[in-house]
Amino acid sequence: MKIEDIEPFFATLAAANPQPASELEYTSVFELLAAVLLSAQATDVGVNKATRRLFPVANTPQKLLALGVEGVSEYIRTIGLYRNKAKHLLATCRILVDQHGGRVPRSRAALEALPGVGRKTANVVLNVAFGEPTMAVDTHIFRVSNRTGLAPGRNPLDVELRLEERVPEPYRVEAHHWLILHGRYVCVARTPRCSACAVSRWCDYFRLGATPRA
Repeated sequence: MKIEDIEPFFATLAAANPQPASELEYTSVFELLAAVLLSAQATDVGVNKATRRLFPVANTPQKLLALGVEGVSEYIRTIGLYRNKAKHLLATCRILVDQHGGRVPRSRAALEALPGVGRKTANVVLNVAFGEPTMAVDTHIFRVSNRTGLAPGRNPLDVELRLEERVPEPYRVEAHHWLILHGRYVCVARTPRCSACAVSRWCDYFRLGATPRA
């Protein structure tokens, strides 16, 4: 994608969705962290279904620790890898209580030190909870960035660094939301909906001869 095309690309996404938001349901920074941790290799819909049962009962590190692995597992067993995720979540809760006064830290290093929290999860929390212009590169952003030519890269870190270089400053805080939603509902993996795409005119995939799909 040409540099001069990036601003109108994001301006169009922004006009269509001025206030993009995560589709995970949460009411606190800790609930967000827990939901993102549980969302690895799972859909937001599936995570929300589980946390609607879990959070009314236990939505703080202390309350989750009181439930224990078996108790937490009962609430999240509909999520893939639920037992390992329960262990990671409780290990994270223990560190939050012992080292951070039960609060979610705001630094990347402290977040990535939590069990089950990698760079992508840390980026989501930093962006959604604290408003930092981070790029949480999941499978959707990786696909959209490469397919459109916006920020090609061989791996998620490559794409993240290219996005940080290429996304104009006014769009950086919301950029990862727009790209995730675009990849989830329009620029889908197998049959991208090019004929319904508002930004196809700036997309390398479309401009270089892809067949539009309804």
